[in-house]
Amino acid sequence: MNVSELRDRIRRCLHPTHPLDTITGDHAVAGLEREERILMPASVLVPLVEQPDGFTVLLTQRTAHLEHHAGQISFPGGRAEDHDHSPVETALREAEEEIGLHRRHIGEIAGFLDLYQTVTGFLVTPVVGFVEPPFDLTLDAFEVAEAFEVPLEFVLDPRNHEYRSMYYKGQQRRYYVIPYENRFIWGATAAMLVGFARRLRNPLLP
Repeated sequence: MNVSELRDRIRRCLHPTHPLDTITGDHAVAGLEREERILMPASVLVPLVEQPDGFTVLLTQRTAHLEHHAGQISFPGGRAEDHDHSPVETALREAEEEIGLHRRHIGEIAGFLDLYQTVTGFLVTPVVGFVEPPFDLTLDAFEVAEAFEVPLEFVLDPRNHEYRSMYYKGQQRRYYVIPYENRFIWGATAAMLVGFARRLRNPLLP
C-alpha cells in the first residue's frame, strides 16, 4: 500500500466529525463499567508525519513532576480552554504550546478517534492530523521532556500490543503497552493507538 492509499484508508476509518456518542476509555480496557462523573473536556493531536519511508507518529515524553500522567509517553494535548471553539482548536493550540508544532504544518485534519475517558477524569477527543515536514520543534520544558517519532507501521501492528495488568487502588486493572526500543507507550496513549489499529483493519467499525 503506497502513501496515498494509506492516507485514504486512514481517512475512511476515522469519525468524520467530533464523535459525541462513542466513548471508550480506561474502564473499557480494564473490562469495567464506565463511571458516571463530571469530566474535564480535553483534546490530543495524533500527529501523523509523512516521512520519505512512510508515516510516523509524533509523541512526547511528559516531565516527571506533572500532576497528571507524569513521565508518561503521550500525544501533545491538554484540557480545553473557554476560548477554544472546538476540540480541533484545543488540539492545535496545545501542540503549539507544548512542542512548538505550528498549525501551518498540519496539512489536513483527517478525522477523529473515539472519545476516551481517563481514570483521572478527562474526556479526551483524539484529533488525527497529517503533518507536513520539515518543521522545527520548541519544547515547553515544564511539560515535555522529549519529543520523538515512531513508525506508524510499528505502533499499529497488533503483534506489538501487549495487554498487561497491575493492582491500582485495590483493584486489578488491565492496560495496553506498546514497547518501542527503550520506551514503553502505555495507558491512554497505547489504548488510543490500539483502537486506531482496529479501525484501520476494519473501516466499517461504528
